[in-house]
Amino acid sequence: MKSTTCPLDCFDSCSVVLGEDGRLKGDKNHPITQGYLCHHLNNFHKIKRIEKPIYQGKEIELDEALEVLKNRIKVTEPSKIIYFKGSGNLGSMQSIPRMFFDKYGATLTKGGLCEEAGIFGIEEGRGAALPLSPNIVKNSEVVIIWGRNSSITNSHMLPALKGKKLIVIDPRVTDIAKKADLHVQIEPRCDLYLAMFLSRLAYMEQMEDAKFIEDRCENFDYFLDEINGITVVELMEKSGVDLSIIGQILSMIEGRKVSILVGIGVQKYTHGHSVLRAIDSFAALLGLFGKDGCGVGFIDDSSFGFGKPFSVKNKKRVPMPTADFGNFDVSFIQGGNPVTQMPCTPKVKEGLEKSKFVVYFGLHKNETSKMADLIIPAKTFLEKEDLKLSYGHEYIGFMPKLIDSSIGISEYDLCSYLMKEFKFGNIKSEKEYIDEFLSDNSAQKDGLLISKYLVNSPYSEKFYTEDEKFVFFDEYDDDFEEEGDFYLLAVKQNKSLNSQFYTDDFLRVPLGLGLKDGDEVILSSGDYDYSYEVRVDESLRDDCLALYSGGKKSNMLTPSLTSEEGDGAVYQELKVSIIK
Repeated sequence: MKSTTCPLDCFDSCSVVLGEDGRLKGDKNHPITQGYLCHHLNNFHKIKRIEKPIYQGKEIELDEALEVLKNRIKVTEPSKIIYFKGSGNLGSMQSIPRMFFDKYGATLTKGGLCEEAGIFGIEEGRGAALPLSPNIVKNSEVVIIWGRNSSITNSHMLPALKGKKLIVIDPRVTDIAKKADLHVQIEPRCDLYLAMFLSRLAYMEQMEDAKFIEDRCENFDYFLDEINGITVVELMEKSGVDLSIIGQILSMIEGRKVSILVGIGVQKYTHGHSVLRAIDSFAALLGLFGKDGCGVGFIDDSSFGFGKPFSVKNKKRVPMPTADFGNFDVSFIQGGNPVTQMPCTPKVKEGLEKSKFVVYFGLHKNETSKMADLIIPAKTFLEKEDLKLSYGHEYIGFMPKLIDSSIGISEYDLCSYLMKEFKFGNIKSEKEYIDEFLSDNSAQKDGLLISKYLVNSPYSEKFYTEDEKFVFFDEYDDDFEEEGDFYLLAVKQNKSLNSQFYTDDFLRVPLGLGLKDGDEVILSSGDYDYSYEVRVDESLRDDCLALYSGGKKSNMLTPSLTSEEGDGAVYQELKVSIIK
C-alpha cells in the first residue's frame, strides 16, 4: 500500500492511499482521515493537467522552456522581476524556487490572499497561532462555529461535532447552521462588536476565569476599559444582535468545555486582525486556552516551530493583495491564479497586460495561464518528494514520490536548474531539506509524527508572547463608510477549492429581491460595474449578495486594498448596488 498526504489548501491534510488502479482513497488508519477523502481531492483526477510547456501559444519541449526562462531572467534587471507564489499546493518544498529568486535579487511578495490579517491578530495575543485539532474538539461540550462552514471547508471536523451543542454565527444559513442548536445570522462586518458584546455581558455575569486571567494574562484592565467604553445599547446596535441572544449564548456555554472554530470570512476586512483579537480575548476571559476540549481554532501557522530552510533575506517586497504586475518586466507566477483570486480582477488583468513577460508555472490551465507568455507544467504531488504541515491538526504528513512521470518539472528541480545556470552553486538534496524542516520539532503520537508544540493541548504550558502570557486587545480602528445597498460576500462551495477544479460565476441573491434564476443584473461598487446571472439563494440575509470564491467573476468588484495589519487581502470591504 502506497500512502501520501493531500497537498491542497485545506484544514484536513488527509492521509491518502494510492490504489493499484491509480485511484486515491482515504487512509483508514489515520486518526483524522478515517478512511474517507473530502470532495476537493475527489476531483483531483477529473481535471485535465498541462502536459507540455507552451511558449507564445505553441507547444515546446521542457528543455526549450527552461532555456527561454533562463535567457529572459538574464536580460532582466533583478528588481524588475516579481516572484508570486499561490497556494494551489501547500507542500513545504513548493517554496524552494523563492530561494533562487531571492538570491537573484527579484522582488518578492509579503502577506497573502487568505488568513494573514487574522493570523496577525492571533499572534499579537498568543504569540503563535497553533491549530485546534479535531482530537481536542471531540472532547468539547459546546462548539461555536463562527464564520466557518465545516461541511464544505473542514469535513473531517464533522465527526468531532457529533453530540455537541452547536452555536453557529454566520450571515448565511449554511449546512452546519441548519443543524445548530442556535444560529445567529449576523450582519457582515459586525463580528468584532459581537465578540466585544459577549465579553462585556460575560464579565457582567461574573463568568470570567479570574485565576487564569491573573496567572496567565496581561492587559486585562485595558481590555475592560475598551469593552466598557461602549454602552450596551451601542454594542447591540453595532453587533446587530439582540441582548436576549447574547444571554442565550452565554447560558449555553457557562461552565462548559467550549471550542470556537473561526473561518476566514470574519477577517476579510481592513480591521480583520482586530476581529480575531476580540474573539481570542472573549475566549481568554472565559479561560478557554490550554484545556482539553477548549480553545480557538483558525487557519493557523502550520510552520510554527519547524525549520525554515527557504527563509529569505530580500527586503524588496510588495504586498501580495495589491501587487501590480505592470511594474515588472518579468512576472513569475507559481501555483496560483491571481487573475481571479486577487482583489480587483480588472486591475490585475491590466497589470499582467503591461508586464513584458509573464510566466505561469502550475498544473492546470486557468485565467492566469491564458495571459502567460510561457507556461511550464509542474509535477503533481504524487510525482515528487515533499512534506505537508497541517494548519488544522497536529499530524505531519509525508509525501513520498509514488509515480514516475515525464510530464513537467518539480519545484525542486526547477530551482536546482536555475541555481546552477546562474552559478549560485548546487543545492541540498530533497531529503536534506525535509529533514531540516523537521529538525528537532517532532514527537510521536498514534505511531505518527506530530509537532512537539501539540503533544498537549495548545498553550497548556505557555503562550508564545514575550512574557509567555496572553495579551488582551485594547484598541481597534473601524472607519468603514457604507455607501451601497448590499454586502457582497465571498463564500466557499464544495465543487471547487478557490479557483481549482470547478468554478461557479452566478450571483447568489436573497429571495426577498423578487428575482428569479437566470435574470441578469448589473452590480456597481462605485468604481466598477459588472453583469451577473442570478441564482436565488434562500440562505442569504436580505442585505447580502454572494459570489463563490474562485469564480471568474468573483473579484470584479472587490477593492484593491490590504488589511491594516498582516498585508492580507480585503474582499468584503464594500457594499454594492444593483443598478439594473
